[in-house]
Amino acid sequence: MAAEPDPSAFRENPPTRITLKIEEVLVAAAMAAMALITAANVATRYLTDISISFTEEYSVVLMVLVSLLGTAIATASGRHIRISYFTDLLSPRGQKVAEGVAMLLTILCFGLLVWHGWRLAYDEYRFEVLSSGLGHPNWWYTGWLPLLSAVVVLRALGRLIRLARGGEG
Repeated sequence: MAAEPDPSAFRENPPTRITLKIEEVLVAAAMAAMALITAANVATRYLTDISISFTEEYSVVLMVLVSLLGTAIATASGRHIRISYFTDLLSPRGQKVAEGVAMLLTILCFGLLVWHGWRLAYDEYRFEVLSSGLGHPNWWYTGWLPLLSAVVVLRALGRLIRLARGGEG
């Protein structure tokens, strides 16, 4: 029988690698789907001079998914975009403060995307807006914006809490 893991190990090293696997798998699946439908469209267009119409519409949605999930991964793991020239000039405490401010601004920015994205998706649902390419309800596509922006907010909030507790985040 295997020994149980030490619970203090999770306090020192939060289980972000385990939980980030879900987002990483979703990003990989979305990128694979984009590659497959784009390759199919290129091959079909090359061989028959006919375009597969749905590929562009789905590729755009998949790109939004990849972008927002990638943002959540980068935010949770501390690999978000930063200008390290300036933060490297700060003391370790100043660097943590700057990181905390960055997380607060991330929460604000993506919180606004949650709110306005939800309003947009709801309006498209309420007014029965259809996509121009395939005629699907447009909220099927725009609904991902507030949902995945909320994931980014939660990831930034988790990182901010880890920073406040004195961890590396």
